[in-house]
Amino acid sequence: MTTLEGMIAALAVLLAIVAVGSTVPVLPTGAAVSATAVVAAHRSPLALLAVVAVGGLGAYLGDAATFAICRAGGEALTRRLRMLREPLRLAATVRERLRAQPVTALLISRLIPGGRIPVLLTAAIVGLSWRTFIVSNVGACALWSATYAAIGLLGRSVFPQPWQGVVAAVVIVLVVTQVAGWIRRRREARVSAGA
Repeated sequence: MTTLEGMIAALAVLLAIVAVGSTVPVLPTGAAVSATAVVAAHRSPLALLAVVAVGGLGAYLGDAATFAICRAGGEALTRRLRMLREPLRLAATVRERLRAQPVTALLISRLIPGGRIPVLLTAAIVGLSWRTFIVSNVGACALWSATYAAIGLLGRSVFPQPWQGVVAAVVIVLVVTQVAGWIRRRREARVSAGA
């Protein structure tokens, strides 16, 4: 297998992991982008750009599938999943953020562990149009992919061997995800205790 064939295969795997992980959140999509970025950076700057583009495309496809599912299920899906404790208050807040700054709202929902699906579900319930979603989510997914690629590059710059950078990138992403999740749970516990 040539270097080009290997890179194409790696990008195809990255696309599949991110698209599936963005639809069914069981795969570490950010870690996949970071790790692939480390390997690509050792090859060429163009390979790194391809990783960002493919990671963004996979995230976009997964988000579109999730948004379509949420629009089809709507409020009935909300009741079944019981993901939103205060759907009306959250829906009003998300609606305001989506109308004012849709790219920022969708990007932040991608960066916060467990934040993307409730935001997409709420966006579907409040009637975010497909047009707004399609346009806004392009920027959000591109920024998300670039952020995780940058995390991978940070690992690459510290370690001389690609495999060391991959391990560092995966560890950084997992630690950041866990810390952000812990902070979110603490904040929710405080809000629940105060209510």
